[in-house]
Amino acid sequence: MNKIWQNSEIVDTKVNFNFNTPNMLVRIVKMSFQPSKIEEFLTNFEANKTKIRAFDGCNFLELYRDKNNTSIFFTYSYWDSEDHLNDYRHSDLFKSVWAKTKPLFNDKPEAWSVEKIASLE
Repeated sequence: MNKIWQNSEIVDTKVNFNFNTPNMLVRIVKMSFQPSKIEEFLTNFEANKTKIRAFDGCNFLELYRDKNNTSIFFTYSYWDSEDHLNDYRHSDLFKSVWAKTKPLFNDKPEAWSVEKIASLE
C-alpha cells in the first residue's frame, strides 16, 4: 500500500507500473523559458498533456519546475521503447506542441533517454 500527501492529509493509493518492460525508456527533457513566456508554456502544456500521455507507448508523464530557478522545467516520461518515443517525436502532435514551445525558450533544451536501474518505494 502506498501513501501520498493530498489536500493536507495522507491518503492510501495503489499505483501499478510495469517497470519490467525490457526496452522501456525514461525520457527527461530540460527546458528553460523566458520568464515572460512561462504562462504561455504552461497553458500549452495543460492543453496537450492528456494527448501526450495517451500517445501510443507513453505510460507516464510528469512536469517538474526547478525550485531555485523557476524558469527551468523538466518533463519526465516513460515510453515502451525508443521506437514509440520516435513515433511521438515524428507525430503531428509533437510538431504542433514543439512549434508553440520552441520560441519560448531562453536557452537550448536538453534531453536524455535513460534506463531505470533501480526503483525504491
